[in-house]
Amino acid sequence: MSDLLSELGADLPVLAAPMAGGPSTPALVTAAARAGGLGFLAGGYKTAQALAGQIHTLRAEDVAFGVNLFVPNPVPVAADAYRRYARELRAEADRHGVVLPEEPVEDDDHWTDKIDLLTAAPVPWVSFTFGIPDRAVVDALRRAGTVVLQTVTSVDEALRAAESGADALIAQAPAAGGHSATLTPARPLPPIALPDLVTAVRRAVARPVVGTGGVATATDVTAALHAGAEAVMVGTVLLRTHESGASAPHQAALVDPAFDTTVVTRAFTGRPARALRNHFTDGYDPLAPAGYPALHHLTGPLRKAATAAGDTRLIHLWAGTGHREARREPAAATFARLARRL
Repeated sequence: MSDLLSELGADLPVLAAPMAGGPSTPALVTAAARAGGLGFLAGGYKTAQALAGQIHTLRAEDVAFGVNLFVPNPVPVAADAYRRYARELRAEADRHGVVLPEEPVEDDDHWTDKIDLLTAAPVPWVSFTFGIPDRAVVDALRRAGTVVLQTVTSVDEALRAAESGADALIAQAPAAGGHSATLTPARPLPPIALPDLVTAVRRAVARPVVGTGGVATATDVTAALHAGAEAVMVGTVLLRTHESGASAPHQAALVDPAFDTTVVTRAFTGRPARALRNHFTDGYDPLAPAGYPALHHLTGPLRKAATAAGDTRLIHLWAGTGHREARREPAAATFARLARRL
């Protein structure tokens, strides 16, 4: 058994990824733990109070779990570029009866409040995405007894994470659904298979590695573990499970023959993210400036209205390359299927 997992009593090296915006419910995190693995709450896009409520729910279930936070790493957007993009979106917004923010909205996703919460009431694991926190933050969490993990997409990022004091690394390949954890979101994501990324990171950094990105079958799991990962993390393959909080239109699109391709786009949030190709990615990705979180806040009202209306042309249908493997079943069945070759 992996030393990384054994301290938490986990014996299955398959973890549930944090999926911000609703999919990662406490029920899904609980199911991951009861299947023998571990699940992560997604702290992104939540207030500290909302996150505390979900942590309280999990503590009542008496399961081990992790929490993921977005590290403030803003990509400033030029005001004129923002306004041009907003004008392009206005017709779609008018059709759905929503008003878009006229000026860029920048925030740090309640960063300080969440760090205060997690140092005052520690959880077993905390992972970071989008940026590397200050060493003081990492040290404070470790003193509180928390295992700190840093999501990386390259050897260079892994070296920086090790210098920050992270206990372990989550190596994310570009096949992952949703946002890339890249620290350089303005650059194209270099193509690399997950086993190759795991091998490269393991050679460069003496830290345990969790592999993620495109893991959707038992074969994917064993390939990452054979490359040196101590565990794998899965997200897209859990989106249709009974415990998932993903919207009904999102779940249906994952298996709809009309959606047969994934693309990396910044059209929705200003950061690169992999989604099912749809009208929005085709029409607006060429027009979208880099700019996070401003574009996330700009398109948010439109995406919410489109989801309520079931308009999959405009929804951010986050999906990894293995999205066809997502099944309507209990999460426990998904974990058992992924682990069948172990």
